[in-house]
Amino acid sequence: MATKTEQYRLENLSCANCAAKFERNIKEIETVTDVQLNFGAAKLTVTGDVSIAQLEAAGAFDGIKISKASERKGTKKQPFLKKKENQLALFALTFVLMGILCSFFLGEGHIFVNSIYAIAIIVGGYPIFKTGIKNLRHFEFDMKTLMTIAIIGAAIIGEWQEAAIVVFLFAVSEALEAYSINKARQSISQLVELAPVNAVIKRAHGEHVHEIEVATEEIQIGDILLVKPGQKIAMDGVVVEGSSTVNQAAITGESIPVTKNITDHVFAGTINEAGALEVKVTKRVEDTTIAKIIHLVEEAQTQKAPSQKFVDRFAKYYTPIIMLVALLVAIIPSIITGDWTHWIYQGLAVLVVGCPCALVISTPVAIVTAIGNAARQGVLIKGGAYLEELGRVQAVAFDKTGTLTKGQPEVMEVITEVGEEHTLLAKVAAVEKKSQHPLARAILSKAFDEKIHIPSTENFQSVTGKGAYATVEGDIIYVGSASWINSLVTVSEHSMTRIKNLSSKGYSVIVAASTTQVIGVIAIADQVRPESKTVIEMLHTNGIQHTVMLTGDAPLTAEKIASQLAIDDVRASLLPENKLQAMKELQQQYGSVAMVGDGVNDAPALASANIGIAMGGAGSDAALETAQIVFMRDDLTKLPFTMKLSKRTLTIIKQNITFALGLKLMAILLVIPGWLTLWIAIFADIGATLLVILNALRLMKNGTK
Repeated sequence: MATKTEQYRLENLSCANCAAKFERNIKEIETVTDVQLNFGAAKLTVTGDVSIAQLEAAGAFDGIKISKASERKGTKKQPFLKKKENQLALFALTFVLMGILCSFFLGEGHIFVNSIYAIAIIVGGYPIFKTGIKNLRHFEFDMKTLMTIAIIGAAIIGEWQEAAIVVFLFAVSEALEAYSINKARQSISQLVELAPVNAVIKRAHGEHVHEIEVATEEIQIGDILLVKPGQKIAMDGVVVEGSSTVNQAAITGESIPVTKNITDHVFAGTINEAGALEVKVTKRVEDTTIAKIIHLVEEAQTQKAPSQKFVDRFAKYYTPIIMLVALLVAIIPSIITGDWTHWIYQGLAVLVVGCPCALVISTPVAIVTAIGNAARQGVLIKGGAYLEELGRVQAVAFDKTGTLTKGQPEVMEVITEVGEEHTLLAKVAAVEKKSQHPLARAILSKAFDEKIHIPSTENFQSVTGKGAYATVEGDIIYVGSASWINSLVTVSEHSMTRIKNLSSKGYSVIVAASTTQVIGVIAIADQVRPESKTVIEMLHTNGIQHTVMLTGDAPLTAEKIASQLAIDDVRASLLPENKLQAMKELQQQYGSVAMVGDGVNDAPALASANIGIAMGGAGSDAALETAQIVFMRDDLTKLPFTMKLSKRTLTIIKQNITFALGLKLMAILLVIPGWLTLWIAIFADIGATLLVILNALRLMKNGTK
């Protein structure tokens, strides 16, 4: 019997420590064989026979609520006062203020005043004590364990007011952490809610065709989707009727709507703005582009960045060390001075200031926020490790066609050696009709424009990096590079001179030949993207040491384009294996190297680069699968944007770790003269947490300055 795997979405998952404990509790359920908890995406994957009630029981300590991921229920905005952490903070604050007010009339230490503080401590701190005492019994030490010891200890030595204030401020800290994580998760939850849950389709019943509203999960490939103006498109598909403009910002990040006509592709989650459309569905709901984006963004949270792994390892040893330091502070000076009350108080303050709350969230909140921001801009980053690595890149390699150029080449010149121009175009187009090479489209487009009849072919064969050949009307026709054709038949000096002249203009030259002679030459030019030069300049300005073009095109063509764009290095006439070798050489010379390509022809180089970046991932499964970073539309300006975001994220992570540890270290140093108080301790803790959160949330801004 197969073991089922189910995915769930989580609510009220408040902190990374709680997530780890929740995961451990689920693993203890006998029927569960595997569990993976994605804290950043608030998503749970469980393998085994288990009910939602059992899972919620495992998360009862943190009030975790669970629903199946497939239900796609909308996220409800919970009012401020309905949130548990806010209620506790307000309750504790109310009784602390009452206690302070009563102390003016009755005096500090009065039994009634202390009773009010005790109510604030017991009610406001109940969730802390419940978890902390249970942790102590199992020798588990986390933030709530430290706080439990500190608060109870403060009450025992008579510091009721400070114990109550610590409870209030810790509740505020918990509320801030929950707010920051929920804010960072919004980018993911907004993606999940982009595609409609239901849609209207045309479906035949006997001789009649009816319009019916169905759940997107029930829509089949081939169904006709009806989309009115202003509605969201529910599924990926092809327009079969109508014309409209579609806002694709959710997929590609581009704000300008795109015109869609018959045969054009549309994506789930995009908005039909003007006319009515009929769309033939091409993918099931779980295979749509938006579904893949959601999956990639969510999975990105599980790919921990090196800095996050370091913090996790550090925090594992940090808490026990703080407890040991606090114990030594409480005992050793007490033995020397005999003032046990003062130094026990100092030890408790060390426990409070030592809470690893700010440190634990310093990295994940920054990573989740940055990846979510990038996704809104049409950039998919598959993990924190890749986000960090991009900031360390010293060299960037580019494919030429479709990356630095528009990828829409045009035929510039047709030169015949034998026969007429139309005959040459017909034969070359017949061979190229089955080719996947970008230059083939230019030839077919030219033949179409000239209304040339393209004959049928037999025995088509593609020769990687060289060209292709096929039998056309009884003759074998070879189409490819001059060097390859020259190895098959003799290319005259006159033809070679022509080829060199065309190449010097920056044209890509295709030579056609029969089994005995060259029959013609076709010159094709691909237009350079207008933004390419600016992007290269921005990369150099932002610290990239070396830019290089890796292309299969002829050297003269490649060098012409490289000189226009001020690219440092050109490596031309490369086969896929040559690109791979070039990538290894660049890595030896510069260390970390990024490769920008289309995700298909450049797969080996993209895979071997430190960071593979695919252009135009919208609708391209190959691009989504191959690269670590995907630009959802053909927009090269996303490269400097993403690099700036990466460097900014690295800077903020370093700042966060410095804030988290620096403030605590400064507070702990106050122990030496005996000046550390619970007030200072809790303000140092909450101050560090607040600094870390606000600093990380700066990454939500669309700009990179």
